[in-house]
Order: sequence, then structure tokens, then C-alpha cells
Amino acid sequence: MIAHLIFVILLLVSFGLFSYNIWKVRYNILLGQDIDRTDNSAERWKTMFLVAFGQKKMFSRPIPALLHLALYAAFVITQIELIEIIMDGVSGSHRFFHDSLGAFYTFMISFIEILSVAAFIGTIAFLWRRNVLKLPRLSMQELKGWPMKDANLILILEIILICFIFTMNGADEAARKIQSNESYGFAISQYVGPLFFGRINSLETLHLLEQIGWWGHVIIVFIFMNYLPYSKHFHIFLAFPNTYYSNLEKKGKFTNMESVTNEVKLMLDPNADPYAASVDVDAAPKRFGAKDVTDLTWKNLLDAYTCTECGRCTSSCPANQTGKKLSPRKIMMDTRDRLTEVGENFRKNGKDYSDGKSLLSDYITEEEVWACTSCNACVQECPVNIDPLSIIIDLRRFLVMEESKMPTELTGMLTNIENNGAPWQFSPSDRLNWANEE
Repeated sequence: MIAHLIFVILLLVSFGLFSYNIWKVRYNILLGQDIDRTDNSAERWKTMFLVAFGQKKMFSRPIPALLHLALYAAFVITQIELIEIIMDGVSGSHRFFHDSLGAFYTFMISFIEILSVAAFIGTIAFLWRRNVLKLPRLSMQELKGWPMKDANLILILEIILICFIFTMNGADEAARKIQSNESYGFAISQYVGPLFFGRINSLETLHLLEQIGWWGHVIIVFIFMNYLPYSKHFHIFLAFPNTYYSNLEKKGKFTNMESVTNEVKLMLDPNADPYAASVDVDAAPKRFGAKDVTDLTWKNLLDAYTCTECGRCTSSCPANQTGKKLSPRKIMMDTRDRLTEVGENFRKNGKDYSDGKSLLSDYITEEEVWACTSCNACVQECPVNIDPLSIIIDLRRFLVMEESKMPTELTGMLTNIENNGAPWQFSPSDRLNWANEE
């Protein structure tokens, strides 16, 4: 009964903390500006199924895609076994579904074990790629320190979890062999059990080992669950809503601020009355573009939390490849870090609190923002449909429209557009002179 009580307390505390952390993340995301992403639900479901569930975009690089698929499938399917572990912990039973499901139960556990072996291989490969091969996109400056430790920690926890699973199942197989000279018939454990535990003749010792595996599995899962909201691996959950709310417009289509568009239309309409009752005087935005995370949309902020830090965006960025300071991955990581800071400040001090810092300048420099070529390579490459470009464009919009800051190369062009109606330094009256040349 003490063991059952401890399990129930751990279960409630773990899910309670997880719920609280989810609430904090939701609170932070909703600090963003409103944007409508509820249109075309059929296309959105299709996008989510193909990109998040089917991992369609991952397979542009087949080897890491297959390794990731092994971990992803193991994570999803293993939750079935977790349901049984929770039932056993609450009820005090042993293999709650074994008798009722029969052969199907053996098939499911065997399937989980095969996926676990594949996940083990994938985990070792990912650790090797990061720490031995040191692939360029996994060794960039923005990953130094905590991001690298975070990636390694999750992979190590995955290995420990798999070891606990096979300790639990293997010891259980060995104990069953002693008790009834029978086997559960699990695909891997029926061989692992006798190999590692076959020389142990004490049922008490085997039961103890099985319990170590069982409790180890439970504790690692609870730790992992509550660590996720602080880790890049939160994309395990957020990839699904993030892909559902993807931007369905064609890549390269820029958005206009509605308030600015309405103001321009009002100025160009000779019959418009700027003081008419139909004109919304409160429609003017508080800020043009974005200076801090609260100026971005909630989708931008959801993108930041969903970032996997895989670096595919940065490795395909032409600006980054030519040695410029821009890294789309860093843009997303900086946005997430600043959002976490702002959310914590607001919860402690209220929404009117200002710490004197901002996303632009304190986290992301103007040099990074202007290095972007707006080519959409980062958007195309992201396996979970994150859009770093939209954040960059809004930061640029703030610099141009609120602070009149821009590279000198653009100043001349904008002056020409203002004076001549074209980016070239020619009078509009001379525009057709080329046609008169022989």
C-alpha cells in the first residue's frame, strides 16, 4: 500500500506540475497579437497530418529522417505501455492488460520492444553526430552551453529509459521462466531476459530487478514530462498545433498592416471624410512592426516554442553561408528566450512592467535583421513549418517605420520611390526616353 500511495502522489504531482507549466507556456504565447488562422480547416488538417504526423519534410535528408522516425515512433507507441504502468501503479496489479488481451498484448509489447531497440540505435547515432562527428549545423555558436547540454541530456535520458524498460521486461521473463517454465514471448525480452538474468535463481531478486526497471521507467517518464516545457523537445507536442496553424499563403507573399492600408486608402480617396463617424480613430496600431515579443503574433510565439533547434533553416540560409551574422535558428531561440523572460516578469509584476529590454537590440541585432535576403529558404526547410522570416520582417518594419533606420543602400532607393515613383534616379517624365533611342 505504501508503494501504491507513493505512486499516486508522484502521478498527481507530476501531472500537476506539467499542467502548470503548460499553463505558463499558453500564457506566454497569448501575449502575442491576434491573427486569424482558422480558415480552410481541411487543408490545415492535411498539413498537420503530412508534416507533423507523417514528418514529410524531414525526408529531404533521409538518414537523419529515418533515425528520427525511430525515436518518434517509439515515443508515440510506448505511451500504450505507459497506460498499463499507470493502471498497475494505481491498482496494484501486474501487467493489467495481459490476461484480457492475450496474443494481442504480446504483439503490442513485442512491437514496443522492437521500436525501443530502433530508438536506442537512433539515440546513439544522434549522440555520435553531435559529440563525435560534430556536424557543422549542430556545432554553431548559438548552441554553445545550455542548448548543447539540453540535446545531450534528453538523449541520455532516452537511453536510460530504454535500459529500464528491458530490465523490467527481461527480469519479468526470467521470473516467469522459473515460476511456470513459460515465456511471455516478447520479441526482445524473451532473449534478453535469459541472457542477462538467466543465472539468477532467486525470485525475490528477479522481482526486485523488475521493480527497479518499473520504478525507473516511471520516474524517468515523469522527469521527462516536466522537463519538456523547458526544452527544445517540447516540439514533440507543439509540432501538431504549429503545423495546423501554418501560413497557407504562397511563400514570398508579404503581409500589409491593415491599419496602414486603410490609412493609405483614406488619403487617396478624394471623397473620404477623415472625421466621419465611420472612420475608426482607434484603428491605429500601438506600434508599427515589432520591437519586442508582445508586438509579434501569437503564431510567431508558438513558432518560437516549437523550434527543434535542428539547424536546417540556418544550414540552408544563403546569408549565413556567406559568413553573415544571421542565423534563422538563433532568431527563434532568441524569441523564445525573450518570451520566457517577459512572461515571467508579467506574472510577477503585472503586464505594465518593463525591464527596459527588448527583443530587438538586446537579443537580435540590426545587423542580423538586415542580413536576411527574404528568400524563404528557412521557411521551406523547417520540418515543423516555422516561419522565422515573418519575425525578421516585423523587426525590419519597426526599424523603418518607427525609427527610420535602414542600410544606406536602401535609403537612396526609398528616396527615389518617394520622389520619382520608382527605385531609379530618373524623373517620371523621362521614363519612356529609352523608346526614342535608335
